[in-house]
Amino acid sequence: MFVLSAFAQYNEGYRVLGDKAFANKDYYQAAINYKKTLGLIKPKAVVPYYSKRSTRKLNAETGSYLYFQIAESYRLYQNYTEAGNWYGKVLAGNNALQYPLARLWYGICLRADRDLDSAATQLQQFVDVYKGDNKYIAIAKKEIENCRFAEQQYRSGTLAKVTKMSSPWNAEGGDYALTITGNTYWFTSTRSAGEGATHLNRMYALPANSMQPVLIDFGDKNEEYGTPSVDGSGTKMYITKWYKKDTRTVCEIYLSLYSGGKWQVPQKLNDNVNVEGFNSMQPCVTVDGKHLYFSSNKPGGRGGDDIWMCDLDTGGNPLNSEDLGGIINTPDDEQAPFFDDAGQRLVYSSKGFTGLGGFDLFESRLTGENVWAQPENLGYPINSSKDDMYYMPDRTDKSKFYISSDRESECCLSLFQGSVTNIIIKGVIADCVTGKPIVGVAITLLDSATNNTAQKTETDSAGVYTFKVNNYRHYKITLSKSGYFTKISPLVEVKNLIKDTLTNSDFCLAKIEVNKPIVIKNILYDFNKATLRSASKAALDTIIILLKQNPSIKIELSSHTDSIGKDEANMRLSQARAQSCVDYMVAAGIDKSRIIAKGYGKTNPIAPNSNPDGTDDPAGRQLNRRTEFTVLKSE
Repeated sequence: MFVLSAFAQYNEGYRVLGDKAFANKDYYQAAINYKKTLGLIKPKAVVPYYSKRSTRKLNAETGSYLYFQIAESYRLYQNYTEAGNWYGKVLAGNNALQYPLARLWYGICLRADRDLDSAATQLQQFVDVYKGDNKYIAIAKKEIENCRFAEQQYRSGTLAKVTKMSSPWNAEGGDYALTITGNTYWFTSTRSAGEGATHLNRMYALPANSMQPVLIDFGDKNEEYGTPSVDGSGTKMYITKWYKKDTRTVCEIYLSLYSGGKWQVPQKLNDNVNVEGFNSMQPCVTVDGKHLYFSSNKPGGRGGDDIWMCDLDTGGNPLNSEDLGGIINTPDDEQAPFFDDAGQRLVYSSKGFTGLGGFDLFESRLTGENVWAQPENLGYPINSSKDDMYYMPDRTDKSKFYISSDRESECCLSLFQGSVTNIIIKGVIADCVTGKPIVGVAITLLDSATNNTAQKTETDSAGVYTFKVNNYRHYKITLSKSGYFTKISPLVEVKNLIKDTLTNSDFCLAKIEVNKPIVIKNILYDFNKATLRSASKAALDTIIILLKQNPSIKIELSSHTDSIGKDEANMRLSQARAQSCVDYMVAAGIDKSRIIAKGYGKTNPIAPNSNPDGTDDPAGRQLNRRTEFTVLKSE
């Protein structure tokens, strides 16, 4: 039950104010009023009418309601630390049955505060006991995945550095959506525009040689504008406009033209972009001014906010629009697109993929006409446990970029600058026998933790391959070329390397020669027995790896004896020894149809069993007591 003091009281008037603010989605004020209800915040002034409401005794039902509402208000205001504290109080009061979602939101708040183990525990407990709407089970399971992903990222993230920008970029309130055109930086800020001015979302410009942002005056100081995007000519600016319609906040995209030395009154784009009753926002115009990317929840999408693209006419007006499809968009929210013309890549924020939490930044490359590669998470520290949005690369320094994040705030986005350092992994692939470099070896760089493909390349005319990586992950490499055994090998752990250094990882490949026996060294047995020794198993493990890496190969595994003993006995012993090798390999996961066991006894010696004078040749007999594998089929 909810734990209360015997003399606990509450103010009914402030509870009414709290409920009203919560219904109007003014969550910050709702939390304040709920706290005033409990007497946790002393009012600065008497509130008329509500001060007349009688002070009432706080019972368990009302107390748990107020605690839960405070938690909800802080969560919806995105103050996860405060929200987590209050959800914890709700659960500590044994109110999980009354407020079953409290544990889900508590787990998410813990994840946002990077308490990943506790978060995963709470989320799993919610999954185990919750019997309500399956959509909340799906949310919890996805958040558990986020915890696992975040743990790996915090341990071995990217070789990036992200720092909050200082004044004049960040002021009080929110500063976000920085974009660059020519020598001018544009961004959105809720900073005060002057004495007595209200804190509205407004547009600012900062020339590269200036340290003082300039407010863009569109002719209406009471309107809220932001998220600018200017085309390469510097004459067309696409922006988002916010306004209230009843209790709903409406977002629409407008176009302002630069003429007569100033930006003209923005004009609303047509219904190819803006649809009545739905939101369109966060425009990104390509440098050539021919295409506009934006986020919208208008009909025809995948659910929530999606990334859309439209073609523009010479006047900058939309001719059409299309959802970018199921590779880019998810049933959750996708926002803040940036299209890099030079790299043919889209960087945007999503809540629909596995990430560190909140909005994470993802990158997808355009590989063909309307064909997008699977989005990749940009990783930690570019992403954080909070919202990370509005990616913008620096125009002159390719290692630098800008993002907007609330990672250091309880409420608002701020501007951050980042830089990425790369490590070059380079090596030569040669023939294991001749030592000559091999041209055209297909090489795949794999993330060892996920087994996902990170990059692909081929060796050049000198047998050289090169990869550029920017993170601390463990990697392995796959080498394949027709006529050679495929090889998979771990690389040097990148975390042990010095930044900007070059690491050489050379390998050799062995040719596949069908029907040519190859001796397996260190296959040892006890005298007159077929039982494998430990050293023999270790030697066979190398063949098991080879077979797993080359799934099309079929082999014969043969065993041979020296000349001592009767022919029939040697044949039986050699067959038993060959079969013991095959049995070991099958137990390790190799399909038995790919291996044939064959005992040859003493019929195929590779060295003399005796000297020319008839005396015993121990060295020769030792060579004859061998196990071999022969490739029977390679394709």
